[in-house]
Amino acid sequence: MRLPFTVEQFFDVFEAYNRAIWPAQVLAYVLGLAAIVLASGDTARRGRAVAGILALSWIWMGAAYHLGHFRAINPAATVFGVLFLLQGLVFIGAGCILAKLRFRFAVRPIPIIGAAFILYAMVLYPLLGRLAGHIYPRSPVFGVAPCPAAIFTFGLLLWATRPVPWYVPVVPVLWSLIGLSAAIHLRVPQDYGLGVAGVFGIALLVVRNRMLKQEASPSV
Repeated sequence: MRLPFTVEQFFDVFEAYNRAIWPAQVLAYVLGLAAIVLASGDTARRGRAVAGILALSWIWMGAAYHLGHFRAINPAATVFGVLFLLQGLVFIGAGCILAKLRFRFAVRPIPIIGAAFILYAMVLYPLLGRLAGHIYPRSPVFGVAPCPAAIFTFGLLLWATRPVPWYVPVVPVLWSLIGLSAAIHLRVPQDYGLGVAGVFGIALLVVRNRMLKQEASPSV
């Protein structure tokens, strides 16, 4: 895949973006921690709040990052921006309005893997980036950059206590494929985790949905 921009231009965009939105990065971490705390209780109100945080993150990235900055070097960012805005609306519709999304961590294999994705997105991702020489502000940051936010999203979806509607993870899965391909070409090793989260995340989500449906079905 030939990209319409150089590695230098890619990180130039992140530098300009991070400087322009400061201190939104701090707020993103606060909201991420809030989502984790809220996901400790399986209630409709908490589920709406978690979905609202995810919606805000995806809408922000669609508008501020893709349409506001990345589009300057990549025409495809217009499409990416629209997809991210749509994903935000999906979380508003499915999670905030219809209350189809509820979350709670449990000491079971799939939620534990979800917790590992969350830990990777919030803690290991920036550490790996620093080891790769990507120093702030010339680096993606959790909550306001697409790749770590998508990994975090997969993590929370694996905490779902009800079957996740099929349309909810569509854009995150698409982005995991796009983001991984770009990461390989741009030499962003911390984004390799996005491919893992996308492939294993959707597979585990299908398995968890089946388990939740079986648990909800009356025994014969």
